[in-house]
Amino acid sequence: MCASGSVTCVAFSSSEWPLSASFSNALCALLCLHSADIVQKANSGHPGAPMGMSPAAFVLFTKVLKFNPSNPKWAARDRFVLSNGHACSLLYSLLHLTGYKAWTLDVLKTFRQLDSIAAGHPENHFPGIEVSTGPLGQGISNAVGLAMAERHLAATYNKPGFDIVDNYTYVFCGDGCLQEGVSGEAASLAGHLGLGKLIVVYDDNHITIDGETHLSFTEDVLKRYESYGWHTLHVADGDNDVDAIEKALLEAKKVTDKPTMIKLTTTIGYGSAKQGTEGVHGSPLGAADIANVKTKFGLDPAQSFHIPAEVAAAFNHVEKGAALEQAWHELFHKYQAAHPTEAAEFQRRERRQLPADWEKALPHDYKPSGPALATRKTSGNTLNALANVMPELFGGSADLNPSTFTYLEKFKGFQKDSYEGRNVHFGVREHAMAAIMNGLAAYGMFIPFGSTFLNFLGYALGSFTLSALSGFQVLYIFTHDSIGLGEDGPTHQAVEKFMLCRETPHVLFLRPADGLETTAAYIAAIRHTHGPTLMALSRQNLPQNAGSSIEGALKGAYTLVDCAGKPDIIITATGSEVEIALTGAAKLTDLKVRVVSFPSWELFEKQTQEYKESVFTQGVPVLSVEAGTVMGWSRYAHASIGMTTFGASAPAPVLYKKFGITADNVAEKSIKLVEFHKTHPVAHLLQRPF
Repeated sequence: MCASGSVTCVAFSSSEWPLSASFSNALCALLCLHSADIVQKANSGHPGAPMGMSPAAFVLFTKVLKFNPSNPKWAARDRFVLSNGHACSLLYSLLHLTGYKAWTLDVLKTFRQLDSIAAGHPENHFPGIEVSTGPLGQGISNAVGLAMAERHLAATYNKPGFDIVDNYTYVFCGDGCLQEGVSGEAASLAGHLGLGKLIVVYDDNHITIDGETHLSFTEDVLKRYESYGWHTLHVADGDNDVDAIEKALLEAKKVTDKPTMIKLTTTIGYGSAKQGTEGVHGSPLGAADIANVKTKFGLDPAQSFHIPAEVAAAFNHVEKGAALEQAWHELFHKYQAAHPTEAAEFQRRERRQLPADWEKALPHDYKPSGPALATRKTSGNTLNALANVMPELFGGSADLNPSTFTYLEKFKGFQKDSYEGRNVHFGVREHAMAAIMNGLAAYGMFIPFGSTFLNFLGYALGSFTLSALSGFQVLYIFTHDSIGLGEDGPTHQAVEKFMLCRETPHVLFLRPADGLETTAAYIAAIRHTHGPTLMALSRQNLPQNAGSSIEGALKGAYTLVDCAGKPDIIITATGSEVEIALTGAAKLTDLKVRVVSFPSWELFEKQTQEYKESVFTQGVPVLSVEAGTVMGWSRYAHASIGMTTFGASAPAPVLYKKFGITADNVAEKSIKLVEFHKTHPVAHLLQRPF
């Protein structure tokens, strides 16, 4: 040991380092132990994968990755995704060692504790973390979106001599990520698209929580990825051979027409008494084993979180990162002079600023005398109008463009030979579509959209939840939203999905009733910058309602038809059932009726109490009408017409009659509710203290 100022340093020598005599391997070993100390301090976490992947992490972060710790959001940085998010103590160690100011040693010591940025799995809200990972398979799938973003922006903005967009996306993943179906969906699309700047390092450590992978996972992963159209490599000694790891990464960078999968064979928990077993996967090593490993690697077993000066110098990336960014800015300034229009648009998108007067491009001319149109069709009109003035809109459908009307008519398809295209053919891959959209949003400069039938949100639910958790502005344009789709039957008819969306934090759920409300839905979606928006759109044609209003719809709920004085009853409905509510109300000639269109609970909750009570008047009974589960409507209504079972297969009018969602039933239930209210006065549901 030697003294260096106030810092105690390790004198590395071949006799102290059983891994090898190389300084690089010594650094890998210390990084490994640093990650184990983090888990041990918390008495919670996963030390095994961080220990096994330390050599690869050291090589990537010190020799290959382009980033600037002083500016984690530098637009031209390489992206790194830890898909096996349970290994996050490794990432947190790297962020600290390379020089991210937020990631101090004190922060690392709060791993998995309340309000710490060193959360139990990585969260994109914190510096240096691109996407939230933990649910396995998500990160590698997000990375496909990150790589697509780079390819599209490069094709759009790069000019001869000015490669202002030129970054790689690197992924660490494990066996679990590759077993999850979403990763296979995304990898298949990545191979089809030839995303050559996507490089995945697969930690082949043969262990999952249940035990060795031979219990459930014996396929040849590299052959599978070759069949997807990937370039594949294998590093047989991921525990020691840092030169081979570096060589593989550099070789992968040279393959520009295919993504690369590097199979890195490692020993989970390398150096531990439990190495190579599931026992080191999800539990701290324990004080005795940590001391044993430190002794084995020539470190002082009495010290924790110890970083010798040589190690700090070897990892620190601040000066190098600043120089890389400065060089890029110099290139961009020259680009700005040569291509001012493109540079200005690039910067606008980077700053997440919207184009001037973008709302004026949207359809505002729907009239009650106009034709009835399905909201999936008015959505298509609105999306295309918006895309013409907003180049950041980028996306497509899960093989359903003819049904969802989400094809951008003036633009090409995004393909291997046309990365400038903005129409993504996701294929029949709903889950991957949503995960890829999260990656596009994480890259920045995009507002991604995807579409399918609403009931297939169930296939995409994991990624949809992460859209919300991550605060990503993603547009879910989902159609065929109810029993109104008809003959396809209950396997395709969304019943519970409305409530699922409404009860997911940060989600803006909108169910417009006509063309103007659809325009309002897009305005609200573009304004909703810190979470996803899901639009539930009809298959069947709907009239353009008299009294319909963009301004009203943007308040979440508003009066379509009113009466003189205080109403006897308020009938409220969403989407395709607004027409039914209006027709039912017209039958109530002996009652004073107000009809309220209610496209968005979330928008309505943002209004003042005064406005809310101007719509839902104190002491007036409310009847809700919606072709979804009635659960949740007790928040606003005293009685509800809706679904209490799954749907059925038949033409839509027959189904609406079978399930009692008809104008006649609206009128009948309204009369009964008014009579009941005369003898059982109802409290006003919106008068809540919190």
